[in-house]
Amino acid sequence: MDECARNYRSYQVVVVGAGPAGLSAAEAAAAQGCSVLLLDAQPAAGGQVWRHDAVSGVPARSRALQSRLDALGVSRLQQSEVVGAFGRQLLVRSGQGSLDVGFESLVIATGARELLLPFPGWTLPGVTGAGGAQALVKQGWPVRGKRVLVAGSGPLLLASAERLQRHGARVLGIHEQLGRAALASFAAGLWRWPGKLVQAAQLRGRLRAVPYQADSHIVRAHGNEQLEAVEIRQGGRTFTIECDMLACGFGLVPNVELAHGLGCELDENKVHPVVRVDAYQRTSIEDIYAAGEACGIGGVDSARVEGRIAGLAAAGVSERARRLFRVRARARRFGAHLERHFVLRDELRALADDDTIVCRCEDVTMGALNRCQSVREMRLMTRCGMGPCQGRICGTVIAELRHLPRTGLRFPAFPVPLAVLAGSFPKGPVAIFSGVLK
Repeated sequence: MDECARNYRSYQVVVVGAGPAGLSAAEAAAAQGCSVLLLDAQPAAGGQVWRHDAVSGVPARSRALQSRLDALGVSRLQQSEVVGAFGRQLLVRSGQGSLDVGFESLVIATGARELLLPFPGWTLPGVTGAGGAQALVKQGWPVRGKRVLVAGSGPLLLASAERLQRHGARVLGIHEQLGRAALASFAAGLWRWPGKLVQAAQLRGRLRAVPYQADSHIVRAHGNEQLEAVEIRQGGRTFTIECDMLACGFGLVPNVELAHGLGCELDENKVHPVVRVDAYQRTSIEDIYAAGEACGIGGVDSARVEGRIAGLAAAGVSERARRLFRVRARARRFGAHLERHFVLRDELRALADDDTIVCRCEDVTMGALNRCQSVREMRLMTRCGMGPCQGRICGTVIAELRHLPRTGLRFPAFPVPLAVLAGSFPKGPVAIFSGVLK
């Protein structure tokens, strides 16, 4: 079905994001008889967690949910993203064209992205995020025979290392910045979530030949035109490991740009804000809901149950949603368990020297940013955050390193062709750039 050819469609429930939360929300709403549209920026549904793998195919749980959506008649639009809003209407970019989508209820399930911290050499070819490395190999990026080092913090390191190894990479080691006592405390609490404990044991079993080093973190990456080696600090000693690729990640950051652009309140109490929701996953804007990592990092189980609650509430069956509150509370406790234990050490925030590039889009260095006192001054003086990524990387870095919150978030959330902005959207680009749902 070519949705764009219709130019305008209206649905009872529109879900933005086709990861675990979005798929679950769409299924729950459609099962109540609602007309549902599922929008997603990727070529295929599944999100980052359930991304299609060129070797092993579509994960079973994702495949089952997608089959259910097809049986329920859910409309799907991939490689599409919301770039503007006016009233109960969204402007959606799909390919090089645009589509106006009306809704009665909207569910935001935009997930999260990796937190990347700058260090000397982090822009060298061969250095990627841990989650980014997973995504690349799933899409067929060749790593067979390459020497790979995985470093940073959190359970994502194990998942990334296992995926790289499965695709033929030679994983030299996993370097976790957390100390052994904190890791032991985290592991000791996993009995409350047997499924997570089994998953962790299975991953470690598949990686039994790979050294897992605690209290160990990156200092810098070395190389001329390509990554050649990584300098590691473990305890009180520093050493260098030769490698072809470095996959490093320091946690996740909620994607709140769409919610913020629509006028939804954010919880600003954290370094990286989350969407504020009530017990039914309702945001501060009537008939707009949010679920999954956009509401706080909690893992796939939390995302799925929050998605179901949001989908049911958006469909007008709040009492059915209430039955899932206890399941959600248990799932969220795992997210709190993660956050409580995997705390980044201060040394990681001081790795970048004055010559380290922070804003990759505009080639802005840490030294240039240190001369500025506010995010506004950084933009005016250096153009930091004004490139194609619109501050998604450097903005989160500045928030993490300087405790300066991102500002100026507005539609369009992504760079788009002028032809899209000048499409059939009511009142034209003026409405798109208003940045507030009215």
